[in-house]
Order: sequence, then C-alpha cells, then structure tokens
Amino acid sequence: MRYLFIDTSNSFINIYIVNDETVLVHKKVETLKDMANTIMPLIRESFNEINFDIKDVDKIFVTNGPGSFTGIRVGITVAKTIAWGLNIPVYPISTLEYLASIITNYNKIISIIDARRGNVFAGFYDSNLNKLEDEKIISYDSINKNDDTIIVSCDGVYDSKVFDIDIVKLINKHKNDNKINPHMLVPNYLKKTEAEEKLND
Repeated sequence: MRYLFIDTSNSFINIYIVNDETVLVHKKVETLKDMANTIMPLIRESFNEINFDIKDVDKIFVTNGPGSFTGIRVGITVAKTIAWGLNIPVYPISTLEYLASIITNYNKIISIIDARRGNVFAGFYDSNLNKLEDEKIISYDSINKNDDTIIVSCDGVYDSKVFDIDIVKLINKHKNDNKINPHMLVPNYLKKTEAEEKLND
C-alpha cells in the first residue's frame, strides 16, 4: 500500500510518501508565507524523486488541526482536491496526534501547540497513540508532568529538542479507519478565529 501524508498545520509543510512500512520520501519545508503556491510543486517533486505517479497512491492522510488557521485550510484543500479528482480515500488526522507520534519510550506524551495568551492546544496520548484525554485548550502552566511524561510541540521535544515523527506508526494506527467523503473533510480549530473572537467581543 502506498500512502501520501500531508501536514501544513504550522509554518512547515511536511510531505511523506510511504510504501507499506517504508518511508520513501519526507520533505520538510519552512514557508512563512505563500504556502498555497509551494505545496503542490513540493508534492510533485516528492513523487518525481522516486519515479512514482500520484495516481498510484492508495490512501491520503492529512492533519486537520488544531494549528495555523491558514495552514490547515491549505493542507485540507489540497488533500480534498487530490482525493476527489483521483478517487483516492482520504483520512483526517489530529495535528496533536501527529505530533505525539514520536519515537519515544515515554508512557505519556503531551503534544502542544501555541494557542496564544499563555494557552496551548493540548493532546494526551500513551505510547501507542491511544487518547488519554480529550484535546483541549489549557494554560501551559497547568500541565501536570512527571518523570514518565514527555511534552512535544511543533518545535520539538521540550528541554531536549529531539523530535522524530514515527509516521509509519501513525499510518498503521489509522489505515483501516472508515474513509470519509472528501467534501466532509473540515478543519478542527478547537477555537474561534481571531476575527470571530473580536466580533464576539
């Protein structure tokens, strides 16, 4: 089975092409702006590098948030377009679970994304990516951590800065999920946009 995995939930585009248990390509490109015009050439480059045709992909995975409002929309739009146009099943993956799928021997993994004003989006997982608590927005200072817990973010593992995603583990966990209609693929922001918050204020 061949898989395409897309993550655009922060300032980086991550493209993975996986064949069964083997990562054939991983492209990570920082795009502080113009992500929409960067992602498709990057995907084409990734497939050309291994002489694969995107039509040969069996399943597409894409992070659907939380994270950058613009980034999430870009990734989801690309995944929906490819899935619909080529009739390839598509599967949404939480950005927090994606971040938690690190190579680690910790029993509890807390993945976080900056939510501003001292708050973070937080996900809580065991080493097999089973969810221990619902995703939530909390104060970073309120996170309870012990010796068997590791905190990871888009910037790496807090303290050590060692960060290595086990994308095969993540795909294997979700490869038998029920596929969804590409048109039903939507962002999971966990909070309102800044414009919406100001409007409500």
